Amino acid sequence: MANIAAVPPPLAPPKAAANLAVGPTAERLKIMRKHWTIDYLDFDRLVHALQSNFTLSISPASLQEAFFSWATHLANLPGKRTELMMDYLIKTSMYFDYLMHAATWREHPGSFKPLSQDRRFGAGEWQKWPYNAISQGFLMIESWWQCATTRIHGLPCHHESVVGFATRQLLDMYAPSNFIFTNPEVLKKTREQYGCNLVHGWLNFCEDARRVLNREKPAGAEAFRVGENIAVTPGKVVFRNNLIELIQYSPMTEQVYSEPVLIVPAWIMKYYILDLSPNNSLAKFLVERGHTVFMISWKNPGPQDRDLSMDDYRAQGVMAALDALSTIIPERRIHALGYCLGGTILTIAAAAMARDDDNRILSLTLLAAQNDFTEAGELMLFIDESQVAYLEDSMWHKGFLDTQQMAGAFQLLRSNDLIWSHYIHSYLMGERLPMWDLMAWNADTTRMPYRMHSEYLRSLFLDNDLAEGRYHVAGRPIFLSDIQAPVFMVATTQDHVAPWRSVYKFLFFCNAEEITFVLCSGGHNAGIVSEPGHHDRYFRISTRKTGEKHLDADSWAERTPEQSGSWWIPLENWLTGRSTSLVAPPSTGASEKGLPPLGDAPGTYVFQE
Repeated sequence: MANIAAVPPPLAPPKAAANLAVGPTAERLKIMRKHWTIDYLDFDRLVHALQSNFTLSISPASLQEAFFSWATHLANLPGKRTELMMDYLIKTSMYFDYLMHAATWREHPGSFKPLSQDRRFGAGEWQKWPYNAISQGFLMIESWWQCATTRIHGLPCHHESVVGFATRQLLDMYAPSNFIFTNPEVLKKTREQYGCNLVHGWLNFCEDARRVLNREKPAGAEAFRVGENIAVTPGKVVFRNNLIELIQYSPMTEQVYSEPVLIVPAWIMKYYILDLSPNNSLAKFLVERGHTVFMISWKNPGPQDRDLSMDDYRAQGVMAALDALSTIIPERRIHALGYCLGGTILTIAAAAMARDDDNRILSLTLLAAQNDFTEAGELMLFIDESQVAYLEDSMWHKGFLDTQQMAGAFQLLRSNDLIWSHYIHSYLMGERLPMWDLMAWNADTTRMPYRMHSEYLRSLFLDNDLAEGRYHVAGRPIFLSDIQAPVFMVATTQDHVAPWRSVYKFLFFCNAEEITFVLCSGGHNAGIVSEPGHHDRYFRISTRKTGEKHLDADSWAERTPEQSGSWWIPLENWLTGRSTSLVAPPSTGASEKGLPPLGDAPGTYVFQE
């Protein structure tokens, strides 16, 4: 018996089997269990964590489920299959008609048009034979697959979106623009430079590969140095805890408005998108106009911070900053401004404060911040139970969501612009796209703690607890309808992260005395960095007061006229109109109260890798 137990089999049998066993077998199983204790869940998590390095943290099971659901539904829809067959025949005949015209050099506009944001075939070289035929053939296939993956009767919307998204990624991968011999622009440049562009492209590829392996920033980002030519608005760090540094910017006017401004940026990236270059810094813009501005700079979490929660970000982040600010400038109400995820956590804090009769927030400004997540855009492609569990497993191993995994998911949302355009210009054309401050900031990524990100995905994205009144703070639920402070909301027309119609839904949940909603041009980041003088900027703006009837998002857009210029100016006027008086600038920090200046802005947390 002792000899048998000394060499146990690789895995122990299930507990149920051990409980049923009797006699010598039961004794043997006890010894086996003692020597072979395996946590099967941890083993599965480890497998998923290793897999996620190759899948960009996208769950294979979630993709398989969506495609199986699509194929099963399509197999049981003979009418839809007939439609697809007829659509194929019609599109093929249209394509051959185009080929006949193109081959005989007769003018033909082409039957298949790319999407408005698709600029791959816009150059004149694509209008010449045979590249016009090649591009039209690709657009025909793209059009057919669009029909094949949409309007599938009975297919869940999420599965339809996932299948459509995955199909677009595959089509984009094999687009003729991605290959030397089917891209006339690349061929032209290759002829002109006798192939030197391909040599330069190979060198660019080797440099990029080295930077990725060494976890360095992309080429050109070194020209933008934090504290030297970006994030340079003068100020001091006046408070620091385990999660944030609080920056108080130095006044630039002889008098300032009595109510300070607290800015809460998202911790998914570094704070300085709102203090970018001197010419496009929102913080500097407000300080120059007489506002006392405080900015939160979030810590870049590591493995030791795996158990930081959403409530830690509220308590140690927003509330700690409010407490420090109230100590430095006592008995003053505060204009609170939050961007993206920072706006969401600020809304949570504001609702909890309203519930608890804490009226320190004078006004609330939310920039591209969602609070209802039922229509959270293309990010919802990566959010279902299977996907969240898989993402949790990939974070469990390290204690955080890796920056490269997160960046990969965002790149997929705009693969034409962020992946294939870079591939064509850098590796086929041999040209480096110019780097600018916003791109350099976008490459300065941060991590997300395991517990916080899991709570964020489950409570907000999956369950929509905040909008539906189930989100708890300090053991009790909070309600957006409790917020009474006036609100200034900004959304952007091309936002893939916080779609403007999703942001707009806040108006249906909040009972504030007035809500001003702004819809501006640009995307999630570029639309927010919209300083005065920025070329081709426009916005729509209107205010809804208490008691006025609601408008749906599309009706609001139709009825609200478009204005040219920057929305920063209406925001500053709005803040000024809700400030009481001009006073002498406050002291920097409050040394006598235990809050001395700790160092110059931008602080230390922003430099954490």
